[in-house]
Amino acid sequence: MIGVIASMTEVYNQLDGVLPHSMLINAGESRKGVASMRRLLTLLVVAVAASWNVAQAGVQISIYNTDLALVKDNRALEFKKGKFELSFTDVASAIDPTSVAFTVPGQAKSVTLLEQNYRYDLVSSEKVLQKYLDRSIQVLTRQDKMLEGALLAFDPNTLTLKTPSSGLRIINRDQIADLSLGDLPEGLITRPTLVWKLISDISGSVPAEVRYLTGQIGWHAEYVATVSPSDDYLDLGGWVSIDNRSGAAYNDATVKLIAGDVHRVDQPRPPMMMAKGMAADLEAGFSEKQFFEYHLYTLERPATLRDNEIKQIALFEPARVTAKKSLTYDGGAYGAKVRVLMEFQNSAAAGLGIPLPAGKIRVMKADTDGSLEFIGEDVIDHTPKDEKVRVTLGNAFDVVGERNSKEHRQISRNTSEDDVEITLRNHKETPVTVLVVEHFWGDWTITQTSSDYVKKDARTAEWTVSVPKDGELKLLYTVRQVQ
Repeated sequence: MIGVIASMTEVYNQLDGVLPHSMLINAGESRKGVASMRRLLTLLVVAVAASWNVAQAGVQISIYNTDLALVKDNRALEFKKGKFELSFTDVASAIDPTSVAFTVPGQAKSVTLLEQNYRYDLVSSEKVLQKYLDRSIQVLTRQDKMLEGALLAFDPNTLTLKTPSSGLRIINRDQIADLSLGDLPEGLITRPTLVWKLISDISGSVPAEVRYLTGQIGWHAEYVATVSPSDDYLDLGGWVSIDNRSGAAYNDATVKLIAGDVHRVDQPRPPMMMAKGMAADLEAGFSEKQFFEYHLYTLERPATLRDNEIKQIALFEPARVTAKKSLTYDGGAYGAKVRVLMEFQNSAAAGLGIPLPAGKIRVMKADTDGSLEFIGEDVIDHTPKDEKVRVTLGNAFDVVGERNSKEHRQISRNTSEDDVEITLRNHKETPVTVLVVEHFWGDWTITQTSSDYVKKDARTAEWTVSVPKDGELKLLYTVRQVQ
């Protein structure tokens, strides 16, 4: 048989993920049921051997954070002179067939592509039985009785046969020990396959490259930060999680990750399958550079991305970053809650200074006994270097706010004034600093205020106030608005 097939056991292992357990024809876990499964798998070996390609010579996969990847698959393919058909297997089942590009480096004028077909009618027990309707099959029951006849119908529980001797027979599937179907029906394949019709002036084994886009594979960044006891710095680590559900494995691949908002035309997507497992590879090894208007992260070593697996790879070495905790009260948006944030500058001076891909950041802090406790999480957007990162952790337990509109005055048809009182109460044994945020519409002017403020933008004013320990502070202001 073909050299890449080391043994029948290897073939069975290859097919194990292709065929559902229903292929056992409900034979249970009996020895006869297992034997039946093996015999049925043997029928498929010929199909595998006939279409098996030479192993990947090199594959590069560029993965976007938008459920998309560009695959560049280099293989040595067997060409024939004249018109012939070439099968290319082990492609992603989530491939976009319209994106396929087939090239033969250095031989572009020697090969003409006439037609491309994408075949994805994969083998399953139900499809095999469907192809055998009105054809003769043999059924061995658990009572060692052999029945032979034309398959008229089937469902999950029964088979209906027309036998020459006893007419119609309806057989319960749980009574079947063995099922013989003869040859593999035409048209069924064991894996998604690209089929090209070519005209070639060359023959023999020739290196070729196939490029295509596939969905159902993506990546996202995740970060873990540990806050210092004094809340003035954090230890930050990051990794990427690559989620491959594309229907193909990429062995020893060159992996590139592209961070950015790449525009795509919306198209209906097939449903996502659940991933089988997670593999962690926490050895850092990404180099980063600008690419077009995005950022490109290249893994400096080959990696294998198995199908239906989430692989985690360290993004950068852990860094100690200068940070600060802040409290924010936005009564118009969050009622009485005072939000807790950690802020840091993504700069070299602060200890970081690298482009951060969008992702979830989880924050921990050590208790007095040294154990780490979870204190909140947030999602950050793509963040260039030298930009500020704000992570919302939750709401303060001991600091609360209250916002009251004390009086509203209609000055004219379009002009009004409001007197607003904001009360902050601090139940901690230490004073706290709170950033108070207020929002306005139209043209507005603060005519009176009990504390200095900053006009943040056309709709926002901010006050930074100190609230005494176990005490309260009242902020009073008057705003005039022209709508």
